[in-house]
Amino acid sequence: MAWIWTTALIVIVVLYLLQQLVSLEKKKKKLPPGPTGFPILGHFHLLGKNPHQDLHRLAEKHGPIMYMRFGSVPTVVVSSPAAAELFLKTHDLIFANRPHHEASSYLGYEQRNIVFGRYGPYWRNMRKLCTLELLSNMKINQFQPMRKAELGLLVGSLKQAAEAKEVVDLSLKIASLSADMTCLMVFGKKFADRDLDEKGFKEVMKETMEEAAAFNLGDYFPYLRRLDLQGSARRLKKLSKIFDGFLERIIDEHVQNKLEKKQSGQDFVDTMMGIMESGEAGFDFDRRHVKAVLLDMLLAGMDTSAAAVEWALSEVIRHPTVTKKLQKELEQIVGMNQMVEESHLSSLKYLDCVIKESMRFHPVGPLLIHESMEDCEVDGFQIPKKSRVLVNVWAIGRDPDAWKDPDIFSPDRFLDRNVDLRGRDFQLIPFGTGRRGCPGLQLGLTMVQLMVAQLVHCFDWELPDGLLASELDMSENFGLVTARATHLMAIPTYRLHE
Repeated sequence: MAWIWTTALIVIVVLYLLQQLVSLEKKKKKLPPGPTGFPILGHFHLLGKNPHQDLHRLAEKHGPIMYMRFGSVPTVVVSSPAAAELFLKTHDLIFANRPHHEASSYLGYEQRNIVFGRYGPYWRNMRKLCTLELLSNMKINQFQPMRKAELGLLVGSLKQAAEAKEVVDLSLKIASLSADMTCLMVFGKKFADRDLDEKGFKEVMKETMEEAAAFNLGDYFPYLRRLDLQGSARRLKKLSKIFDGFLERIIDEHVQNKLEKKQSGQDFVDTMMGIMESGEAGFDFDRRHVKAVLLDMLLAGMDTSAAAVEWALSEVIRHPTVTKKLQKELEQIVGMNQMVEESHLSSLKYLDCVIKESMRFHPVGPLLIHESMEDCEVDGFQIPKKSRVLVNVWAIGRDPDAWKDPDIFSPDRFLDRNVDLRGRDFQLIPFGTGRRGCPGLQLGLTMVQLMVAQLVHCFDWELPDGLLASELDMSENFGLVTARATHLMAIPTYRLHE
């Protein structure tokens, strides 16, 4: 092992000397302001377990366009709506790329996926195909009966818990529901825990998300990738092999049951395989691409929706006045003798306010990651080619110039304010915007609205052990998806008159 560390030390010294040469050249350019960093390491020492919060505090001192460096990667942190508009609209094309991501290289078939795919003709064609074929309104509506059935099963199990006055792990219930819905849409069936690997489906998914979000030296010091000093490449290869075998089995099953599937309705696998076999994609499209997109849909769909529902329910429980307003609207629009239907969602204006405020206050993806494809001048600052751009959505949601009392959860702020969360208004961009905006926005929003509405309409929620609403732990667990650090536990009481 000694030779590895000796090699690493030599590489680091060489990098440092190169960095000094480059920095002399950069001094001639006007970079954005930022904090002082260390040689070689840069600004890693300024970040803790919740980097979006640390970056927000630094931006308050250095400005909404801030320059930092992490390892050998120049980084620009964007922390205001006006600055976000410059990077994501005015200069959108220049910043439409994604940086190298070690985890996605292994799990996404060399970044052939949508989330971390490199910008170019392939990515544009694949995103267009997914938007039209997998995430269109017609496709979303196709799965409406399934969503109703799965929610009905959850409400049934919660009714039993209510009768027994049991404490419910809402985080676990919501995560299971989101996973089942996602698997039914993507693969056409739900999976038992051992179907993916002997570790269990949930454990492998958890490990994958943690590995994808973990600090990886190779992402910041490219010359150290081959050494795999942290063992991350070894772990990612193992996870990749598990998922590849799982996806191959599913695709083979769908190919064998093709005629039967035509009669029972098509899931995402059927749609993607149909396009591949027809040759109508118009670009390079084989099983690797199918698997990369399917894994994207699985990983992105499961955790993001579940985390968003968790945060919204947590805030509703913490604010009894919000609960009363929302339940009153549900009583008037839906009635107390039936569950919420998707057809009700467009009429639930206060629900819309609650979801917007929750996504402002708790964006599940607090940092949007982009990369510049060429040298560019933004707001008078020089942004070098291959700079990483972090748009701090969490900080934008707390910008006092954009929001009155930004640290207070108040859905009522949206009652007389026409702010859109689909990417038009840069003070609220939980799904991103521009070319790299989330293509699954409509599906994700529908699932979140429906789950929150159903759980608030059907049940009153009480915290266990006499815990006061104001005492509920709201700390975050940062990752690719930023969820609650602790599980949301509550006691349900059934409300409807069925």
